[in-house]
Amino acid sequence: MRSTLHEICATARLCLPLALLSSTFVMTSIAQQSSASPMQLTLEQAINLALKQNHSIHLRSLSVDQMQSKKDEARSEYLPQMKTSGSLLHITAVEGVDIPTGAFGKYPSTGPVPAKSLTIGQGSETWYTGGVGLEQPLTQLFRIHQANVAAKEDVLVAKTQLDETQDAIAFQVRQLYYNILINQQKLKASQDQLAAARIKDEESQSDVARGNALEILAFQSKAAILQTQQESLTLRLQGNDLRRQLADVLGLPVETPIDLDPGAAAVAIDIPSRDDAIRIALDQNQDLKAARQILVKAQAGWAAARDAYIPDVTALSRYSYQSGVPLLARNFGTLGFSLNYDLFDGGRREAKVREARIEVHSAEVAVDKLQAEIDVQVQGIYDRVDELRQMVDVAGQILNVRTEAARLADRQFEQTAALNSARSQSHADLASATASLLEANCGLSLAEADLKRVIGQMPR
Repeated sequence: MRSTLHEICATARLCLPLALLSSTFVMTSIAQQSSASPMQLTLEQAINLALKQNHSIHLRSLSVDQMQSKKDEARSEYLPQMKTSGSLLHITAVEGVDIPTGAFGKYPSTGPVPAKSLTIGQGSETWYTGGVGLEQPLTQLFRIHQANVAAKEDVLVAKTQLDETQDAIAFQVRQLYYNILINQQKLKASQDQLAAARIKDEESQSDVARGNALEILAFQSKAAILQTQQESLTLRLQGNDLRRQLADVLGLPVETPIDLDPGAAAVAIDIPSRDDAIRIALDQNQDLKAARQILVKAQAGWAAARDAYIPDVTALSRYSYQSGVPLLARNFGTLGFSLNYDLFDGGRREAKVREARIEVHSAEVAVDKLQAEIDVQVQGIYDRVDELRQMVDVAGQILNVRTEAARLADRQFEQTAALNSARSQSHADLASATASLLEANCGLSLAEADLKRVIGQMPR
């Protein structure tokens, strides 16, 4: 008996600082909340706000714009490329062509040709050249086409990732929203338990004073009060952390006060049947769509690697101007074709073809793997939904029993047939049962929302 008494005293001394910290924290929290009016948000409003302001979604949107710009860049390779160039050159020495007298013969009618020595210049020492050229790739269009296919798939992958991020954020908002509601209800149940423990403590002290109970009973009741205060403090800290997380997901300052709608947890989500869900998921799942798009991109890369064996043939035309070479016209045009081909590259093209082929096979395996995982994931979510529906039914029955027990306790207390502690405890148990039913309902709604996310639909 004495050992048990010492243990209870030690527990009370340990929990007393926590109780004082809890009261201080409560007063600080009330003062902060009273300084600003909370933002009223329904679940649908919270989801819409997150889709509009969340930073991760904004980054994904920028990624889509970036991929679209790269796609436009790849598409420009189809068109002719017009370029202009010019140069200014100075030569330190210019060698002329000397023609001596009679180099072309002597004729009776004319005499020696030329009649005297001549020097033909090779041009001026300073040259000016310039021109405008137009080049149109021909055989390179095979590779350009595959590059455009890959760029298009990059855009589709970015859009798919944006949709996936939006679905994930919507699910996260719902999860945090429900967790806050559950936290509020559990905190209320904890406060009711604390009130019941205090009433029981008063009764225990009275019994000890009258000699109807041992002193250890009073220590036990005080320890129960401190333990309940500790649970309340933990719930408050968790609630504040959840609210900060929700504000951050919504794109708001983390200290923004938010008031939630308690009726949001009662909203059911319409989900398809098990077989329909698997079929929809295999067609619309965001991860699977991205994997298929990556497969198409890998196939385009493989085709482009094989097209590297085709010689590069380019049609070209150019208008040129030059000043400094007397044997050439100042203005002239050039038309024709150019051909380039690597006769030996040390096996580089073959290695690229092999690498691209491996990427295609890897993408195919990734698609098959995701299809199998999605089937398992959907089946598991449906099993969880069925289990949670049973839990909701059981929690509802428990709530009905606790409601009836609280009603009978009130009647017995009015008839002085039961102590006030029993009446308070029955109401505290009713609050705990209400929190359990809310938690079960929220869990069921989250499971249904998770299923919507897996099958590629917004979990609204």
